[in-house]
This record gives sequence, C-alpha cells and structure tokens, in this order.
Amino acid sequence: MKTKWKIILISAFFFCGLLGYVYKALASEKPTVAVVLKDTKSEYWAIIVAGVEKGLKNFGVKGNIYAPNQHHEDQLSILKRVLKDKPDALIFSPIDPPASIPVLKEFKKNHIPVLLVDTPVNWSGQTSFIGTDNRSLGEKAGELLSSMLQPGDKVALIGRISPDNVSEERIEGAKGALHTVGMETVGGNLQVDDADAKVIPVITQLLKGHPDLKGVFASDDRLALEVIKYVKQKGLNIPVVGADGIIQMLKYHEDGTLKGSVAQNPYDMGYISVQNALKAIKGQRVEKKINSDVDIITADNAKSKMDFLEDILKK
Repeated sequence: MKTKWKIILISAFFFCGLLGYVYKALASEKPTVAVVLKDTKSEYWAIIVAGVEKGLKNFGVKGNIYAPNQHHEDQLSILKRVLKDKPDALIFSPIDPPASIPVLKEFKKNHIPVLLVDTPVNWSGQTSFIGTDNRSLGEKAGELLSSMLQPGDKVALIGRISPDNVSEERIEGAKGALHTVGMETVGGNLQVDDADAKVIPVITQLLKGHPDLKGVFASDDRLALEVIKYVKQKGLNIPVVGADGIIQMLKYHEDGTLKGSVAQNPYDMGYISVQNALKAIKGQRVEKKINSDVDIITADNAKSKMDFLEDILKK
C-alpha cells in the first residue's frame, strides 16, 4: 500500500513538473505581430517604424515589418502572404483602403485582430484605428494660418489625389476654420498627384489667378516643402502651413522661414499600435478609435521636437 502511494506521489510530482515546464515554455513564447505599412524609407514612415520597434521591444512582442519598397511587391500581395503566416495580430496602413477590405475580412475570419495605423478604412471589422483626426488637423492648421493673417485675406488650399480621404478631410477642416474667421479660400478642389513636383504648376497657376494670395495650407509636408521652395525663389512673403512635422519643416521654424505649422505624431502612432495589438491578443478592451493628436509647432518648440526625431532616426 505504501509503495502504491509512493508511486502516486512521484507521478503527481512528475506531472506537476511537466505542467510547469509546458507553462513556462508557452509563457516564454512571444506573441507575433505583423506590421504592413505603406513605406519604410521616407522620413515620416521611418518615424512610425521607430515607434513600432520601440513598442515591440518594450512590450515583449515579436514583430515583422513589411512594405512595398522593401519587398518589391504590391501591398495587397504582401497582406495575403502575411495572412498565411497567421500572426497573432495585424497592424496595417493601407495604400488603397477600399481594395484592402476583402483581405482584411479574411484576417477577421481567422480571428486575427486588425489595427489600422495612420490611414483609416471604411470597414467596421477593425479592432482599432490609431492615428490623426484629419479634419481636426485641418481645423487647427486653418486656425493657425488665420492667426498670421487678416480677415478677408485669400488663402490657397493644396491637397493630394489619393484613394483615401486624408487630404480631402484636412482641406475641408482648414477651409471651415478659415471661413469661420472671414478668410477667402481658393484651390480646395485643385489637387496634385503623387509626384511632388506637380505642385509647382499648381501654385504657379493659383498665384497667377490670385496675385493677392496671402497664405497657403498644404495637406502634407512634402507638398508644403515644394511650395516653400517656390515662394522663396520668387521672393514672396507668404506663410505656408504643412501637416506632418518632418525635420526639414522644423528647421524652417528655427531659421525663421516659418512662423508656425502643425505636426502629427507618427512615433506615437507606431508605439501605441503595438501596445494595443498586445491588448487585443490578450483579449483586453481596445478603444475603437485612438487619436494620436496634433502638435502646434513654433520657434519655441521646433528645436526640441527636431532633436527628438533626429535621435530616434539615428537609432
């Protein structure tokens, strides 16, 4: 009888030890997040990548970052390939939001949380959207620009043709804010395509038709930089407000070329997306929409933001 109990006790200890080993093995296995972005090389997207990488490290998540410029294939093909790997969560920034919906539905069918970063999709199946409220960004940009001008002044609005509504929402937000304080706007429906050089004929045409133009809002910093270069060459004193807060725009605040601009927080977008992907994997509550907010940039804070961005990009 004693021998029987000894065998039972030894078996129990062995079984408990085995369970402990299995539990530790499972616990040490990091959750996997696939990150599919529009780009990784341009400064704005490199900042998002830096935020993602910091999040992966801090939250103990294994992640792979994909983009068309890295893999020489279109974004939807990357998305389909990633789906086959069955990650625990997907962080995604769509180049063509409507076209991505059928593939995103497949992620949802496979119980893989989908978190959108930077660019929203008109799809109710997403776990969360982390990014800028683009209409609010436009409103803040319009308010800032109006503070540099006088009621009745004429302002040009320049956006970008793209499959998403980001540029359109920013333009509409700026237009509303400017009209509220009695400004006149032109060019709101006059957009440029993805080639930044095409902005030069646009601003040339606007100035020709409206030589009394007093200010410009561009829906992203790449467009804004082209406009700034043009007005400087022409010797014009026209304030230009952009939207992203990339380093060159920050430098223009430092040297006095710009009085103010607005800036997104791409680093925060990347970091927060990983934080909430892990929450979703664990079954915790995740907000459907997370606003990464917008900063107002002036000469007073441009240097500190520029130092921060240069530091993270070096790393």
